[in-house]
Amino acid sequence: MKLVVFGASGRIGTELVRQAVAAGHTVTAVVRAGSSPQVALPELRLVAAQAGVPGGQVEVVTADVLDPAAIAPVLAGHDGVLSALGPRPSGPSDLLTESARSMLRAMDESGVRRFLVVSVAGIHTKGDDPFTKYVVKPILGRFLRESFADARRMEELVTASTADWTIVCPPRLTNGAGKGRIRSNTEGTVRGGFTITRADVATYLLDVVADPGLHRKTAIIANGSGR
Repeated sequence: MKLVVFGASGRIGTELVRQAVAAGHTVTAVVRAGSSPQVALPELRLVAAQAGVPGGQVEVVTADVLDPAAIAPVLAGHDGVLSALGPRPSGPSDLLTESARSMLRAMDESGVRRFLVVSVAGIHTKGDDPFTKYVVKPILGRFLRESFADARRMEELVTASTADWTIVCPPRLTNGAGKGRIRSNTEGTVRGGFTITRADVATYLLDVVADPGLHRKTAIIANGSGR
């Protein structure tokens, strides 16, 4: 597939680009001015070569994700858009909402329908055990009030769109290699699923990008045992 990855300079975005290239996808990695993916372009091409994929499967583009006119030409001709953007601690509190608004508008202009976006599991409580629902998440919500509110607005915007969207909601993110066991639930939260590696988030996104069964669904994902 031909995929566009926004937030490619972040840790989930870098994993997305690396794994997508290794899987044989053609990737356009979009970064903001002054940043670059944590993995260098020559290394990505080496990953492709080692996987038996022809080189030159990745292109890095600098563009303002909040400007639909700037990113629409980037999206043209691609099969899907994946957003690995996360809230910036010192950045605007509406980044997720406004970037999604811009990407959806650019997708309409460029004719791309498939959209996968990373949100947060903390704003979802359906299926939680009582302690998590009434104690843990309210505490988290007080500390992360602005970013949680931004994620909720973003999800409302995406679900109201006509795109073939999938919202992917991980819990607390950890570093390191993927654990190889990803639990997911489209009907509620994942019981006992409190963490997931960024590598596994990227793996899940790529696993479902071509799955029409996940169109217009929100998936809570996590590592660990349990149901």
